[in-house]
Amino acid sequence: MCGIVGLYYKNPELESSLGTMLSDMLIQMTDRGPDSAGVAIYHDAVSTKQVKITLQGLDDVDWKQVQGRIAEQYTQNISISPLANHAVIVMDVDSQEEADQFASWVGSDLDEVNVTSVGSAIEIYKEKGLPDQVVDKFDLRTMRGTHALGHTRMATESAVTTEHSHPFSTGLDLCLVHNGSLSNHNQLREKLQKKGIRFQTDNDSEVAAGYLTWRLSEGATLDEALEAAIKDLDGFYTFAIGTKNGFAVLRDPIACKPAVLAETDDWVAMSSEFRAIAQLPNSKNARIWEPEPARIYSWERS
Repeated sequence: MCGIVGLYYKNPELESSLGTMLSDMLIQMTDRGPDSAGVAIYHDAVSTKQVKITLQGLDDVDWKQVQGRIAEQYTQNISISPLANHAVIVMDVDSQEEADQFASWVGSDLDEVNVTSVGSAIEIYKEKGLPDQVVDKFDLRTMRGTHALGHTRMATESAVTTEHSHPFSTGLDLCLVHNGSLSNHNQLREKLQKKGIRFQTDNDSEVAAGYLTWRLSEGATLDEALEAAIKDLDGFYTFAIGTKNGFAVLRDPIACKPAVLAETDDWVAMSSEFRAIAQLPNSKNARIWEPEPARIYSWERS
């Protein structure tokens, strides 16, 4: 079943409240996904000569040891900021290719950690357990930012593990959360792997994220990538997508999975159910509607 939420601030003065507002929305989706929960937060973008990488490890991971192993392999300036069993690394890079190489090395050589996100602004935190437990574990209410996505999971097609939890990110600053199911994800995974897209799980949502990453790498805009997804992704779904500067929502042509959108002068929000949006300030005066089937809704900063 699963529950998804998204919040995009148009008013920068609200950015200090992003973590609190997203947490309240996420907890409202508990009964749609009690197995695990996760969030993607966009904030504190690093410079063009740096990359931000979020790592997820076991509860007893020794982050000082992880930092030491990274330092043995890479001589660039590197900082690491642990948060529970996750940590955010900021390192100097000369190119996107160098960031991709680092993420690939971590995935293959550091058995105790996984990469959850790579980019300049994105950070992804996810864990097994109820949404309020995940909120407390990562102290999400204290986080600020421009926009964020959240997901509560009820496992159907794969195991209840932190790795299978959502959100998924397969490209720089790209994030996707998903309510629904894809029927052709195994075929698409094989095709995308041949094009260089890396996957860490057998989850169909990660394939959807990988598909968008591939389309964007081919030069498509986000709207163009989503237009192509309507034709290439077979199944029933509601997607919420985050990029460094934007936020988008798409439902499949049948649109049997629930979704609600709301907008004020200050914010845009989406959720599987209105009760999550009702937590937001001035929600009573928002324009509220159900997104139409196969129509792309997107907002982006210039």
